[in-house]
Amino acid sequence: MATRDALQANRTDLDAAQAGFTWPRLAEFNWALEHIDAVGADPERGARLALWIVEEDGSEAKYTYADMSERSNRVAVWLRSQGVGRGDRVILMLANQVELWDTILAVMKLGAVLIPTTTMMGPADLRDRVERGGARHVVVRSEDAVKFDDVPGSYTRIAVGEPVEGWLRHGDSASASTDFTVDGVTRGEDTLLLYFTSGTTAKPKLVEHTHTSYPVGHLSTMYWIGLQPGDVHLNVASPGWAKHAWSNVFAPWIAEACVLIVNYARFDADRLVDEIVRCGATTFCAPPTVWRMLIQADLGRVQVPLRELVGAGEPLNPEVIAQVRAAWGLTIRDGFGQTESSVQIANTPGQPLKEGSMGRPLPGFDVVLLDPVSGEPTQEGEISLSLDPRPVGLMVGYHGDAEKTAVVMRDGYYRTGDVGSRDADGYITYVGRADDVFKASDYRISPFELESVLIEHPAVAEAAVVPSPDPLRLAVPKAYVVLAAGHEPNRETALAVLQHARENLAPYKRIRRLEFMDLPKTISGKIRRVELRGREDELHADPAALPATEYRDDDFPELR
Repeated sequence: MATRDALQANRTDLDAAQAGFTWPRLAEFNWALEHIDAVGADPERGARLALWIVEEDGSEAKYTYADMSERSNRVAVWLRSQGVGRGDRVILMLANQVELWDTILAVMKLGAVLIPTTTMMGPADLRDRVERGGARHVVVRSEDAVKFDDVPGSYTRIAVGEPVEGWLRHGDSASASTDFTVDGVTRGEDTLLLYFTSGTTAKPKLVEHTHTSYPVGHLSTMYWIGLQPGDVHLNVASPGWAKHAWSNVFAPWIAEACVLIVNYARFDADRLVDEIVRCGATTFCAPPTVWRMLIQADLGRVQVPLRELVGAGEPLNPEVIAQVRAAWGLTIRDGFGQTESSVQIANTPGQPLKEGSMGRPLPGFDVVLLDPVSGEPTQEGEISLSLDPRPVGLMVGYHGDAEKTAVVMRDGYYRTGDVGSRDADGYITYVGRADDVFKASDYRISPFELESVLIEHPAVAEAAVVPSPDPLRLAVPKAYVVLAAGHEPNRETALAVLQHARENLAPYKRIRRLEFMDLPKTISGKIRRVELRGREDELHADPAALPATEYRDDDFPELR
């Protein structure tokens, strides 16, 4: 608590926050018992709103910290009666509904292990999660129970919602006792979470976190967002992914703020803005996809109560940041972290911002850029974390894969797989995934840099740049473009976009090819450039063949 209070006291002074920061290293710790229950038991703090869920039909429900402490006790008592015990793995596959938070806290209190899973998962992915995750229990929405019909295993089946034949009813927990008794000690190093990554380049990895690496590690996330007690924090993220835990569980509840949820079947920018105003949201986090949809609406039509804006998941393009600033007078602050860690690098409240930069390392993280060949520190290289001392907000490793863990944690560093550059003031700018950066005519190309220029054109809603095989240059930059409303995928639009890129990029970075199409994405919304690279290899296997859907700069005399 003292560490949290010191960070909040230095909310706008990163240098002071870094100077006085030391990670709490706890031999025994259970966040649900020692923090949530403690807050809930205090008459003043327990009366604060912890969770506010607004449904699409306008109905809403509010829960205080005292409510969440009591509700999770009931669920913990009931789950224990159904055989859930310390160390058991529990797949949790729910939407943004109060039972999600009830169960997260209850499983934590029991000393069991959570495997958060998105409701979008199908049977094949679920088989993988049950098998590799070693799940002994599953808690899912009633409408998703059918997905487990072909998922083998002797796991306990628990349904939230309408009764399902052969499944236990989560709703029965409402009649359980609130008198929860702890059956043993939770060690700080005990496993709390097993997260499957989104799999942008390969099969999803299984990330292991402990009872300290996320609950304590997300002190950095709280600091990045700038959360204060009593804030109303809105984060647009789907349950099942790490970002949901970051900003819809740990960071706001560490700060004793309220988690605001605005549910919808189909995203509606105007409605979301209206709810921000009605509910008095003070802090707001959204992924780049949502920010890009928001700027298509008239953001300036209302005065928003927001104090802090942040973006996470992928770096934000400067054009998006500029449009939001023009409408709301607030700057979206980027942050960099992974499923494997809490936020490592960020633009924090009150600090000078540099165009395009992710900011500076956060308290508790010694960030080093390593040369990909020599492994020596450099000014542009793989973003890495010193393990001396090891940051609390870093994973244990990849569960069940000692070889992969050893690869990313070697020679005293954890290697993120992302590339960045550092300036003289210590600000770090994102270059791209190490797997996505490529060479064209022997020049090193950052897809993110080119995509940031493309999205400045009014016709471009989204873009992904990958290397396209070329007999002369080895590879040339090719842009896959999703068009904004009102623009047609024709020669005139292609010419306009290519001309814009030519005028705003150095000659060696020039977009040489362009194709209009929807972008392949992971189930969490991240662009799968690896799939686009594979498509390019197939399309250009014959150098003499020209894909009918592709536009090339050589096709346009106007560009010569």
